[in-house]
Amino acid sequence: MDLQLKGKFAIITGASKGIGKGVAVALAQEGCDLLLVSRTVTDLDQLASELAAEFAVSVKTMALDLSKSGAAAELLQKAGTPDILVNNAGAIPAGDLQAITEDRWREAWDLKVFGYINLCRAFYAAMQAKKSGVILNVTGLAADRTDADYIAGTTGNAGLNAFTRALGSRSLKDGIRVLAVSPGAVATERLVNLMKTRSQAQFGTEDRWQGFLANLPLARAAEVAEVADVVAFLVSSKASYVSGTVITVDGGHGSNHGSFT
Repeated sequence: MDLQLKGKFAIITGASKGIGKGVAVALAQEGCDLLLVSRTVTDLDQLASELAAEFAVSVKTMALDLSKSGAAAELLQKAGTPDILVNNAGAIPAGDLQAITEDRWREAWDLKVFGYINLCRAFYAAMQAKKSGVILNVTGLAADRTDADYIAGTTGNAGLNAFTRALGSRSLKDGIRVLAVSPGAVATERLVNLMKTRSQAQFGTEDRWQGFLANLPLARAAEVAEVADVVAFLVSSKASYVSGTVITVDGGHGSNHGSFT
C-alpha cells in the first residue's frame, strides 16, 4: 500500500534507538524527509547517513534536550513546521510510590509528559496556521494496565492518553489530527538486554531471556517494526479520519485480565 508520504517532512523525537529509530526507518521507507532529535547526535548521525543512502531521502539530526523550558520553541524555530510530528522522547523509571522521589518524578515528566505537551502546544499552533498536520504521541500500555510498581509511568502515560484524546477531539476543524500509539512490551535493545541480564543472574546464561515474556501474547514482545508500521499508517492520509484516539499495540495483553485457557 502506498501511504502517500513521499516528500512529507516528519520530525521524530527520541529517534536514536528503539521505537523512535523504528519509526524513522518506516517513514524513510515511505519517502519521508526526516529530522531526528535526541539529547545527543552520536547515534543519530550514523542512522541518518544509512537512511539517506538507502532510501534517497533527506535526513537531518539535532541535539536538543526537550525537557528544558523553551526547547519546543527552539525546535520549531530551527526546523520549521513539519507535516508530521512524532513525540517519542522519554523513559519514565520503574518504582513504587516511595521509591520514586519527587526529583526523579519531576525529571522524568519534564521530558516525557511536559515535553510532549510543550511540543504539541508549539507545533499545533504552527500547523494550525497552515491548516494541516499530524501529531502522534507514543505513550505506553501502563496507562491502561496500571502498575503500582511503575506508578510514575502509569500516571504519566494515562495523562498523555487523556491529553491526546482531548486535543484531538476537535483538532480536525483546524486541519490537524492528534492521536497516540500505546505499545505494550516491545523488543527494543533495552528490553532485550534487561531480560538477558535477568536470565544470566537467575540461570547463569543469557539464552533463557525469552522465557520471561511467556505471559505475553504469542509468548513474545512486539517487534519494533510492528509498532513503527502502525505509526506510519496512522500519520498517513490513509488514516485521515482518525483523530483524538489511542491505538494500542499489545497483542491483546491489556484486554486479557485472566482466563481459563
